[in-house]
Amino acid sequence: MAAAANAPITMREALTLPSLGINPQFITFTHVTMESEKYICVRETSPQNSVVIIDMNMPNQPLRRPITADSALMHPNSRILALKAQLPGTTQDHLQIFNIEMKAKVKSHQMPEQVVFWKWITPKMLGLVTQTSVYHWSIEGDTQPVKMFDRTANLVNNQIINYRCDPSEKYLIVIGIAPGSPERPQLVKGNMQLFSVEKQQSQALEAHAASFAQFKVPGNDNPSTIVSFATKTINSGQIVSKLHVIELGAQQGKPAFSKKQADLFFPPDFADDFPVAMQVSQRYGLIYVITKLGLLFVYDLETATAVYRNRISPDPVFLTAEASSVGGFYAINRRGQVLLATVNEAAIVPFISGQLNNLELAVNLAKRGNLPGAEQLVVQRFQELFAQMKYKEAAELAAESPQGILRTPDTVARFQSVPVQAGQTPPLLQYFGTLLTRGKLNAFESLELSRLVVNQNKKNLLENWLAEDKLECSEELGDLVKTVDNDLALKIYIKARATPKVVAAFAERREFDKILIYSKQVGYTPDYLFLLQTILRTDPQGAVNFALMMSQMEGGCPVDYNTITDLFLQRNLVREATAFLLDVLKPNLPEHGFLQTKVLEINLVTFPNVADAILANGMFSHYDRPRIAQLCEKAGLYVRALQHYTELPDIKRVIVNTHAIEPQVLLNHSSVFLLSSCFRDLFLSYLSQQSLVEFFGTLSQEWALECMKDLLMVNLRGNLQIIVQVAKEYCEQLGVDACIKLFEQFKSYEGLYFFLGSYLSSSEDPEIHFKYIEAAAKTGQIKEVERVTRESNFYDPEKTKNFLMEAKLPDARPLINVCDRFGFVPDLTHYLYTNNMHRYIEGYVQKVNPGNAPLVVGQLIDDECPEDFIKGLILSVRSLLPVEPLVEECEKRNRLRLLTQFLEHLVSEGSQDVHVHNALGKIIIDSNNNPEHFLTTNPYYDSRVVGKYCEKRDPTLAVVAYRRGQCDDELINVTNKNSLFKLQARYVVERMDADLWEKVLNPENSCRRQLIDQVVSTALPESKSPEQVSAAVKAFMTADLPHELIELLEKIVLQNSAFSGNFNLQNLLILTAIKADPSRVMDYINRLDNFDGPAVGEVAVEAQLYEEAFAIFKKFNLNVQAVNVLLDNIQSIERAVEFAFRVEEDAVWSQVAKAQLREGLVSDAIESFIRADDATQFLDVIRAAEDVNEYHDLVKYLLMVRQKTKEPKVDSELIYAYAKIDRLAEIEEFVLMPNVANLQNVGDRLFDEGLYEAAKIIFAFISNWAKLAVTLVRLKQFQGAVDAARKANSAKTWKEVCFACVDAEEFRLAQICGLNIIVQVDDLEEVSEYYQNRGYFNELISLMESGLGLERAHMGIFTELGVLYARYRPDKLMEHIKLFSTRLNIPKLIRACDEQQHWKELTYLYILYDEFDTAATTIMNHSPEAWDHMQFKDVIVKVANVEIYYKAVHFYLQEHPDLINDILNVLALRVDHSRVVDIMRKAGHLRLVKPYMVAVQSNNVSAVNEALNEIYVEEEDYDRLRESIDLHDSFDQIGLAQKIEKHELLEMRRVAAYIYKKAGRWKQSIALSKKDNLYRDAMETASQSGDRELAEELLVYFIEQGKKECFASCLFVCYDLLRADVVLELAWLNNMIDFGFPYLLQFIREYTGKVDELVKDKIEALNEVKTKEKEEKDVVAQQNMYAQLLPLALPAPPMPGMGGGFAPPPPSSMGGMGMPPMPAFGMPPMGSY
Repeated sequence: MAAAANAPITMREALTLPSLGINPQFITFTHVTMESEKYICVRETSPQNSVVIIDMNMPNQPLRRPITADSALMHPNSRILALKAQLPGTTQDHLQIFNIEMKAKVKSHQMPEQVVFWKWITPKMLGLVTQTSVYHWSIEGDTQPVKMFDRTANLVNNQIINYRCDPSEKYLIVIGIAPGSPERPQLVKGNMQLFSVEKQQSQALEAHAASFAQFKVPGNDNPSTIVSFATKTINSGQIVSKLHVIELGAQQGKPAFSKKQADLFFPPDFADDFPVAMQVSQRYGLIYVITKLGLLFVYDLETATAVYRNRISPDPVFLTAEASSVGGFYAINRRGQVLLATVNEAAIVPFISGQLNNLELAVNLAKRGNLPGAEQLVVQRFQELFAQMKYKEAAELAAESPQGILRTPDTVARFQSVPVQAGQTPPLLQYFGTLLTRGKLNAFESLELSRLVVNQNKKNLLENWLAEDKLECSEELGDLVKTVDNDLALKIYIKARATPKVVAAFAERREFDKILIYSKQVGYTPDYLFLLQTILRTDPQGAVNFALMMSQMEGGCPVDYNTITDLFLQRNLVREATAFLLDVLKPNLPEHGFLQTKVLEINLVTFPNVADAILANGMFSHYDRPRIAQLCEKAGLYVRALQHYTELPDIKRVIVNTHAIEPQVLLNHSSVFLLSSCFRDLFLSYLSQQSLVEFFGTLSQEWALECMKDLLMVNLRGNLQIIVQVAKEYCEQLGVDACIKLFEQFKSYEGLYFFLGSYLSSSEDPEIHFKYIEAAAKTGQIKEVERVTRESNFYDPEKTKNFLMEAKLPDARPLINVCDRFGFVPDLTHYLYTNNMHRYIEGYVQKVNPGNAPLVVGQLIDDECPEDFIKGLILSVRSLLPVEPLVEECEKRNRLRLLTQFLEHLVSEGSQDVHVHNALGKIIIDSNNNPEHFLTTNPYYDSRVVGKYCEKRDPTLAVVAYRRGQCDDELINVTNKNSLFKLQARYVVERMDADLWEKVLNPENSCRRQLIDQVVSTALPESKSPEQVSAAVKAFMTADLPHELIELLEKIVLQNSAFSGNFNLQNLLILTAIKADPSRVMDYINRLDNFDGPAVGEVAVEAQLYEEAFAIFKKFNLNVQAVNVLLDNIQSIERAVEFAFRVEEDAVWSQVAKAQLREGLVSDAIESFIRADDATQFLDVIRAAEDVNEYHDLVKYLLMVRQKTKEPKVDSELIYAYAKIDRLAEIEEFVLMPNVANLQNVGDRLFDEGLYEAAKIIFAFISNWAKLAVTLVRLKQFQGAVDAARKANSAKTWKEVCFACVDAEEFRLAQICGLNIIVQVDDLEEVSEYYQNRGYFNELISLMESGLGLERAHMGIFTELGVLYARYRPDKLMEHIKLFSTRLNIPKLIRACDEQQHWKELTYLYILYDEFDTAATTIMNHSPEAWDHMQFKDVIVKVANVEIYYKAVHFYLQEHPDLINDILNVLALRVDHSRVVDIMRKAGHLRLVKPYMVAVQSNNVSAVNEALNEIYVEEEDYDRLRESIDLHDSFDQIGLAQKIEKHELLEMRRVAAYIYKKAGRWKQSIALSKKDNLYRDAMETASQSGDRELAEELLVYFIEQGKKECFASCLFVCYDLLRADVVLELAWLNNMIDFGFPYLLQFIREYTGKVDELVKDKIEALNEVKTKEKEEKDVVAQQNMYAQLLPLALPAPPMPGMGGGFAPPPPSSMGGMGMPPMPAFGMPPMGSY
């Protein structure tokens, strides 16, 4: 251990991968990746594909995700995962990058070639190495991988193990390994390719490991890029191991890094070992070389000097990663250990200087890494350099000294003591300059350097250094800088956290708001009241802002609001006080009621407009309302007074002052002054009325109506507007009806008009709308009446119409609106005509609603208006006039001719309106002015309307009209009615309309016979159109008139008419005969030739005229159809066979064969199929032959079929037929010949039907080992079945063979099969259940035990074996769990143990599974078996459910009370001690846990303290009780004191007095002490109380009791409390001067001593002033001495204009504590700066 502690490199095991559930088989270079010190990524491929991500900050919480990939890399810094997977069947790789936290894919790419190695080379870049090239792929944007360079020849057939780039990404390295040379093949060869991005050149080198580093060469400000690589090669039979350190891209004109190399010393036992990794620690400048067999070499980066060598791992190391945070590295070996190597900071420098004796390296490493151990060497070197007057080197050494051991005041003093040589830079300035270039100065150095700069008046240097954070700020530095720059000094104070100085500076700058912010930040408490008073003197508004900032401080305002307000008011700052109070009182809290009243009072008296605005905002609600109401009335704020009064008489008294409501307040509105005087008065009036209206909203209905009545009675005209506004605003509360009655009571139609006008839009009450119309009419608002009658939908139209007619308004438009909208046009027309208002009639018809002109015309006709007026009215409207209703109105009154001129005018204008032409036609028909010409030539009239008009006048004209419009129904009706059947027949034939034919030929048509006669005799003979004849024939057919149709067709077809040879008519004749008279069909067949034979034959078949159909098919040589009739319809196979022999057609034989097959004549059918040479129906033949078991004939047929077609079904059925007739030899011969049989299906079919021998032949031929194995099982050939199953290697096959062997009790063979099954997780349970269901438990356990040694053994086998042990061999269960705990499915085994009640094992499993709550519960519930005290202690501290702690307490109390203190001590940090005490108190065993309570009493818990105190009282242990009271004060002190103040033991009563004293009940404590004559205690209590009265009372008590000695003692014990005059008086009066004299002497001595001290202090102050004056003179002299140092040789930017010096500043007035003298309020006076 001591050697390890002194080793320069320390190794520790960070974690082990197997402990996290990682299978050792996956701990390899191809499965494990570690890109940085943050994450380890492991790729698993069994039992399922997954990726395990281990966060090194939380290694015990690995993240496992089901991911299938060939490689996985975690991002060096973030939770980003890169995945690589090869596309199946290709050499391409698919790359994907996922953000695990956001659960989103970042990007993906498909590489055209396989990626053999990849790595995160930067946080934003992936390096991809393929077989030929190297690519870089950025994770940002949508970029694709960019090719960087091609691999060199030396990397061909190499395994790539690493790829790196330097920090600038200018140089790249690929490293690979290959088999060794023939002379030493066991030594792996290493190859490296170094590529320059800038030069695009590569260099091939031999190396096993390499790394980049940055190193600053002295004299070069820019770091150099260094590459270090390790080689191990064979040269002339000798093994040469070297480490090379080389600079890449040397900078021209700058010092370069010289090339270094060193030997790698491998022990003899490690001759074939080789480097596998290299890491460089930039923190310490060390190179770590790690070999495969676990050797570690440590070299110095600068000199390549060997520092350390040791073996860090007994197992091979395959992966390393840099641990930059600690300057070390991580290494992972094959055992799964993750090792962390770090520098032993306390030992490495002594190790190098002591054991290596390399002092220079030790010093350099100590400086570089800021390491201890080289202090003596550094100091010695510094002294040597100083002695040699090498001040620059000494300054550099001091600046770089490790841990700043030379950065002390002594060093500064030594540089100050060096005399300055003329023309040279002072050593002190050299020292400071070196420090500034190296970093930051400490406090002392900063102060000394600043003195020099301040003396030389180069403030800009200070500013620059502070900006660059080169100086360490301190209060002393701020004091120094304050003499030249207050702002800069403030910055320094803030950085130095000199809080009093910062506050003083802010106060001096009058930035008081910053004081609050800063004080809050640093936790400082200034004197806020003093600050506020100071600000008030000069800046009242600033004081307001400061006060508001104080009010917003956390924890409340430090100064009372009332005090702040009084400060403002004392200076008559009412506005400022108001502004402050308004802001702080915004929360409107009840406790601020006094302040709310105060702010309103002061403003009502001084600024009423401000008070009005405050009240208007409604921000206060807790002030004195009656008081404010009176003040508002006095101030003339009547509305505010109304709002605050609560009695009706007060409200009535104030409300009538509407003429004086706040005009002076309203004038304060700034916008008012922008108005003219007239508009300003109106605006003020509006505002005053508005406020009064708002007040009415606060009153009840009764009070509001009473006030409204009073206002109207006082001034109806003046207050009407207010009342209207009130009624409008609050009509819902007051009631609309009540408001209407109020206005009607005062007969104010104007008010009613304005009120209802506002309510009208929201009301649907007809009465409201009517009253509004009435009020508007009576107030002369004709336009409003017109608008409402036009827009409203809710007034009563009849009532409104009558009112308007009675009102006889000069403007008739309102009445027109009502009548037009609600259909009172006749009444309107009559009213207007009778009142001689013709102009309104014309206006209504022309402009308002021309559509109602017909009604107007009708009413005018009824009113016997002159025709000229009516015609003029009609012509004035013209085309806008609706013709149809106008005609209807005139026709109804028999005045149609009145419209002749109007209609003709419309026609002349080109009108095509049907109604116009209808009316004109009616006039022409009535006048008989050539009506037929009109009816035939006019295209616009409605035939139906005009025809209807003609029916009673002239039916023929009606027929003409109906024919023109094709009005079928009307024409049929009129012709039937007037017996015009000839016209009807001609019309029907010409129309050729099927629906019309259907209607007229309907049997219900009483005139059908007459029509048919006319059609046959006249219409059809006259027709020459085939279409008309066809339509008529179809109509007859549709009407089902076959006999009439036959008669007609025979006449047409058979009597040599023009249609005799018509194809369709011949078809129709035969078809009609088939339907109506079958006896004529055969005759027609023989006589006619031009008909559709196939179609007619089919119809004959459908009509069951089979002989006729047979004759038709024979006549047309349709032999197949003919034989089908014989077979299907006549059903005579004999006639069909005879017909087939006669015609000898294959198709006919085929039909016969099918029929024979349907009839079950399989043999005859097969013979017919052979005759027909028909192989198409082989499926039906096969099915039929199988049904009747005719396999011999089937073989013949199938052999014929095989010659015509190659169908798998045919060959398969042929094999099956051979098997059915037991011709196995033919089967063997057949399968050897070419065939297309589906042998798999045939074999399955044979197997299913039990033809196992034939099936065996098939399965053996097709190598279906799985089915062959099952077949052999059925044949009881188990050994052969196992061999076949081995070849099949299928889980299903193994299971079938295994189960068959189990059933046959062939357990050896069953075990062989079972071992191949249980390696599959999904099949394991099925095998286990099969064995268990048959009771073969021992054989199953043997099988599982054998499975443990399998290479593919998985968690399920171990778990299932554990379940079996739990059920059948519990004695082996615990051993199994402990041996294989990491490979068990613990939840499943937990369930098994729970079922079998193995409580000890169950507890152990719960602990393994981190289910500590359940484990603890199980132990307590089943303690006889599961309880173990040490185990339970380990478990109980890990449970999460707090309640289990208390269950454990109950458990130990009941079963193991002797150990309860032990378990409580374990739980002491987790349980509620009060609850534990309560449990023990209820159980009556409080003393049992006394040790526990003593142990936890330090927590000062009330329940514990009281319980222990109670025990101490019972045990009369007053010492422990007093100790408990002294140390722990959380208990009921008074209760305990009252309990023991009457105790029989004196010491207990003394403790009670002590408790009273601690509780501050001095009188009770003294009384109890006096009662027990404990006078000393009484005197001490009186002294500690600080109460002079108690002390003097105690003196009097001693005098009364005659206790003179006690009197004297009390004088000294209570010395500080007693007054000398009282003591002397009591002693003199009671003759105790002797006993009081010592006190008097002491008192006189004390006061004389104080006077002497004051005199001494005065003398010392005078001496100190003199000394300070002398020191100031010395400082001035020293400053003058340093003036010769200008200019300074310090590394700072030149600042022009800053040369020259200045007079030294006056001495600082700062006191010794860094603060100026403080006034009485704790703050500096505001004018002292």
